[in-house]
Amino acid sequence: MSRAYLKFVAPIVVVALGLVAAWLLASSRKAPGRVERPSLGPLVEVVKAQVTSVAVIVTGHGEVVPRVAVDVVPQVSGQVVGVHPSFVAGGFFKAGQVLVTIDPRDYELALERAQAAVARSQVALQREQAEAVVAREEWDELHPGEEAPGLVVREPQIRQAEAELAAAEADLAVATLNLERTRISLPFDGVVVSESVDVGQFVGGVNPLARVYGTDVVEVRVPLSSSELAWFDVPSRDGGSGPEAEVSASFGGTRSVWKGRVTRMEAQVDQTSRMVHVVVEVNDPYSTSDGNPALLPGTFADVRIFGRTLDNVVPIPRFAVHEGERVWVFDDGTLDIRRVKILRSDRNQTLVAAGIDADDLVIISSMDAVTDGMAVRNAADQEDPAPEAPSAEGPEGSARQLGSMGSPTAIPAGPTAVRASEVQGA
Repeated sequence: MSRAYLKFVAPIVVVALGLVAAWLLASSRKAPGRVERPSLGPLVEVVKAQVTSVAVIVTGHGEVVPRVAVDVVPQVSGQVVGVHPSFVAGGFFKAGQVLVTIDPRDYELALERAQAAVARSQVALQREQAEAVVAREEWDELHPGEEAPGLVVREPQIRQAEAELAAAEADLAVATLNLERTRISLPFDGVVVSESVDVGQFVGGVNPLARVYGTDVVEVRVPLSSSELAWFDVPSRDGGSGPEAEVSASFGGTRSVWKGRVTRMEAQVDQTSRMVHVVVEVNDPYSTSDGNPALLPGTFADVRIFGRTLDNVVPIPRFAVHEGERVWVFDDGTLDIRRVKILRSDRNQTLVAAGIDADDLVIISSMDAVTDGMAVRNAADQEDPAPEAPSAEGPEGSARQLGSMGSPTAIPAGPTAVRASEVQGA
């Protein structure tokens, strides 16, 4: 057998033997046993439902405006001879304090003339009354037992004298009032917003000298939808006290809060926004004794109105509600889709009145597709190598909700407060 023949046949024999060996090994291998794995379902986060009482808080925003805003206009004309040091922009004054004094000399002379006119009228009346007495005596002597005519006993002259005296007394009252008006004051405590008067200036009864605000009370006009008005009582025209409120605003990076109260509702609906303005009053807004700055008109403030308390409701995160009024409940390893009755909903929380019982586990995880009765697993029941922070209800960690960034935060077990600017009816 030649060397060339061996080189050609040997590789073919080796390959054939390898194929035979591989076939023998494959034919002798046993198939592995089939293992059925149960469908475990997706992991879900849950919160435990709690039936509790919730104090409703309606939130809104509005601009602070003064309840009393007055343009100071002089009622008499003349030269200004005195201005109070507090009568400047930002200056505070007391009720009855003289702010501006107009030259009173012309009005003092007018008062003296009016007093003289009253004296003349009094003398004229006394003279007519005396002449009437003399005329009656003469008539009685000439016509005993007869009734004297009114003209004879000077009755018209007496009435004329009485009328002239009344007119003179009225002129005296006007002169006295004009003299008093040379000393300008206001009947309330206030602050000067702007002023345009100084000593030596001639003022009349047309142009205002200043604009002032009352410092006793300021108001915040809060626009609310009609559905939000259902959660608190607005005082009617028959009186009554409205709900308490809090007004807050930021000054210099610090958040300050003032106590207020709802006092009334404006008489019409805004034609543009279809909102109703509720008025919240804050007393003594310029006081700084409690550490707060003055609540100045023009400030844009946040308002919280404390409304009714809702009993026997279940608060859950808003994102746990799907398709309007449906909630996913973890029911012993399966997902139960329930239709619930929503009493109120805001941007963070939803209050459920019916459809969820106490201690139900509400699923708060997001899933793309769900079916009623599908298998799910509670993430709290799975092994977690990372230590879990204790919840507000204890080490079980069952009462949790996801915050705005997805991290668990505790739901309080007692009465809670709901902040809401959006209302979803029952």
